[in-house]
Amino acid sequence: MSNLERKFGKYAISNLTVILLGCYVVGYVIQMVLPGLFQYLTLNPYLIFKGQIWRILTWVLVPPTSLTSSLDAFLVVIMLLFYYSLGTNLERAWGTWRYNVYIFRGIGITVLFSIVVTGIYLLLLGGSNASYLASFLSAGAMFYSTYYINMSIFLAYAMTYSNAQVLLMFVIPVRVKWLGILYGVMLVFEMVQAFFALNWFTVAAIAASLLNFAVFYFQVKRHISPKQIRRRVQFQNEIRRNPSPSTGHKCAICGQTDAMNDKLEFRYCSKCNGNFEYCQEHLFTHEHVK
Repeated sequence: MSNLERKFGKYAISNLTVILLGCYVVGYVIQMVLPGLFQYLTLNPYLIFKGQIWRILTWVLVPPTSLTSSLDAFLVVIMLLFYYSLGTNLERAWGTWRYNVYIFRGIGITVLFSIVVTGIYLLLLGGSNASYLASFLSAGAMFYSTYYINMSIFLAYAMTYSNAQVLLMFVIPVRVKWLGILYGVMLVFEMVQAFFALNWFTVAAIAASLLNFAVFYFQVKRHISPKQIRRRVQFQNEIRRNPSPSTGHKCAICGQTDAMNDKLEFRYCSKCNGNFEYCQEHLFTHEHVK
């Protein structure tokens, strides 16, 4: 990931959350003004193979919830503000590049899984009436929206800011990690239900979301924890704002130097290949460089 960031990080899109939420707003406007247009925006690989390649991108405009009443409008505003906070905090903690990778990987996996599921249905229903097959796959394509991508953002936030508190029902303070565990269990239960109901479209959408989060989880468990990523980015931002003279000691994990904290002790690791120096907090917890 770090090597890719050095090569392609300059192409990362800043404030990606704002762009995604802007797509939702456009989708809600279309839903109210031109509801029939949605059938031309959904992620339908069957029609993509027939030349409607714009669907690979336009399905992101399909909003995660419907808008049918004033109460729905109020909840939509709350949802937009909530995910704006989650996304911007994750981008600030991970850096723009890693956040871009997480979002676009989730979108890409969803597209890939939708193609696989559509291929399975084409094999099973290949001898069916062509008009019935097209309408069936078009109806199934409506299951693909950004709802489950939003859920993967929430799961990643719950892992990165596990001790943060949110107000459940605007009243009850709850640590976000418990909500993350609850939503993760709910997603797995919903996927199992869809599996036994033979609703492979929903199974594919949920599985793509969970797989994207699982890849992220095992990446950070293998290399560096979300808290350390957040701490490193914070120190990098601090250094940019307040550049300090060159120092003799710098932690290879969090970026702290002896000029930033003269009480820290630094040591070289004898088990790492190369001259890697670590602060006292990461000397015994880092993964050795081989």
